[in-house]
Amino acid sequence: MSEDSPCCPPPSSPAPKSSCCPPKAPPATAQTCCPPTVAKDQAVCCPPPRVRELPGYRLWPFVGGWLDTPVGAVPQVATRPTWGDRLGRWQMRWGIGRMRYRIAPGLYAVGRPDAEAPVLVTANYKLSFDSLRRELGGRDLWILVLETQGINVWCAAGKGSFGTEELVRRVRAVGLDRLVTHRRLILPQLGAVGVAAHEVKNACGFQVLYGPVRAADLPVLLDRGEKALTPAMRRVSFTTLERLALTPVELTNMLKTLAWVALVLLVLGGIGPGIFSFSAALSRGGAAFVSALAGLFAGAVITPLLLPWLPGRAFAVKGALVGGLLGLGLGLVYAASWLSLTALAAAVAAVSSWCAMNFTGSTPFTSPSGVEKEMRRAMPLQAVALLVAGALWLAGAFTG
Repeated sequence: MSEDSPCCPPPSSPAPKSSCCPPKAPPATAQTCCPPTVAKDQAVCCPPPRVRELPGYRLWPFVGGWLDTPVGAVPQVATRPTWGDRLGRWQMRWGIGRMRYRIAPGLYAVGRPDAEAPVLVTANYKLSFDSLRRELGGRDLWILVLETQGINVWCAAGKGSFGTEELVRRVRAVGLDRLVTHRRLILPQLGAVGVAAHEVKNACGFQVLYGPVRAADLPVLLDRGEKALTPAMRRVSFTTLERLALTPVELTNMLKTLAWVALVLLVLGGIGPGIFSFSAALSRGGAAFVSALAGLFAGAVITPLLLPWLPGRAFAVKGALVGGLLGLGLGLVYAASWLSLTALAAAVAAVSSWCAMNFTGSTPFTSPSGVEKEMRRAMPLQAVALLVAGALWLAGAFTG
């Protein structure tokens, strides 16, 4: 304001007790991203720009708002899955972008939880997170997500990333003791192998309670006041449909290998009395590749479907039995000689045995030590069967 302004004294005059000049205007407030229909006391607006590292911030559409808490702004997540969630689930079933399907670890809110709301713990594999939140509609609670490198709870517990150290670290990092008045954490039962409850209690003061195997049973547990589970809620099922749901991943994982197998078989199929024949490469090599596909189908699809009814304990044996029978059946129909018949049966059995053995990591029937023992025994036999099949197949080109 200029010196001749009537409401301001000259610089040399003592300032009056009450100046007639209006106070300076306050600095303009930062533009908010809250919609105009949101009341000020609802506290679901976006966080300030400096908290870009908050879980879910500008990452996933399931974050519908932000809840003001004593530990800062916490993202509020939706419980109803969107078409994008369903598409992501389908992609994971086929192994597309599997290791990138993760969310940021940290604290999330469902509804408007308070200091007495339960705290559920899960992994940062988005499929695990989605399976949990879709069962929590209409409830108010907290979800604590651990950093498991995008691995599901069961596998992460076995690897140690869903474990005591990470759980204690995450409880402290989010300030959970300042957020809730109780001291209880509800963990998925399949994560028990990685978490020592007494160590968690000693380290951060929180008691670990193990919930049901399936997230679908959580509402029953919560409605009962976190009381004891029924035996059915503690039992791991592995039905035909559950086994079938895992087969697409096995098939997808083999696609790159199959491309190289097809190239090698086409080249070897052309070898014969005339040194090399392109027509033989297509006919013999193509037939051999079809046999490889038959072995893949026998080991990755048929064996898992028939798993409880196949004799033996070893998955490699179960797969070899299914593949051997399928290869023998194909050989009786298409093989031109006993060499081709034997080669076909041995090759399909070896491939099927290998693929079935890969399925051990997807079942509740095995242990890490048992899988290692089975692999040490089965892999040399599978290699011998493939070598014998290859030798007989090549010999058939010169004797046919």
